[in-house]
Amino acid sequence: MIKKIFELAKSIAISLIIAVFIINFMFQIVIVNGESMLPTLQNNDKLVLEKISKRITATKRNDIVVIKYPADISQRLIKRVIAVAGDTVKINNNTLYINDKIVNEYYKNENFMMDFDKIEVPKDSIFVLGDNRNFSKDSRSHDVGFVKLNLLEGKAVIRLYPFNKMGRIR
Repeated sequence: MIKKIFELAKSIAISLIIAVFIINFMFQIVIVNGESMLPTLQNNDKLVLEKISKRITATKRNDIVVIKYPADISQRLIKRVIAVAGDTVKINNNTLYINDKIVNEYYKNENFMMDFDKIEVPKDSIFVLGDNRNFSKDSRSHDVGFVKLNLLEGKAVIRLYPFNKMGRIR
């Protein structure tokens, strides 16, 4: 009897260790809080955050990522990567320019954006914006600015809820 209890306890302990490893290093469920990513993501959408690729491959433009809010790292923001290290960013007359080329922003919610002077993204940083530009705390503001890669939590890859929108996030 004691041997069976020991085997059960050992199985439970191993399962918990594996679960903690997966949650901390591989995947996590996150809930969208707010409307800064409309129309792509809605408030209360439930997403799978993939944490592995940030260690293996470079973050790319258009990735939707979760970052630690630079002004208060206990908070999280979900944003779209617009530019990576070495890119230049400029917003002029409601048009986004990356490396002096116009970007087709099929995902953007509004047509009006405040102008933003041309600036280069520094090494080990990304420039992020919300798709709902006029209601987004993002790299255009001083409290976010360029986001250091060490503040990157991971990439949002799958929407789990609502069920009618379940699938890969683009």
